[in-house]
Amino acid sequence: MLADEQASPEQFAILRAMPGERRLKLAEGLYWSARKLKAAGVRSQHPDWPENKVNAEVNRIFLHART
Repeated sequence: MLADEQASPEQFAILRAMPGERRLKLAEGLYWSARKLKAAGVRSQHPDWPENKVNAEVNRIFLHART
């Protein structure tokens, strides 16, 4: 889904029927996927940075992220 798209009633029904533990696992997976994508972006912008600096920048970005 794109940022301006809305979930369908069917998607909401599927999520509501899911046990809380499963929804939490899905959210956790999305979180870690987002961090990996952001780290890849930081690496592509700063190919000379060591991994610890990339990780520090990703941490900083996520710490100050807003929805």
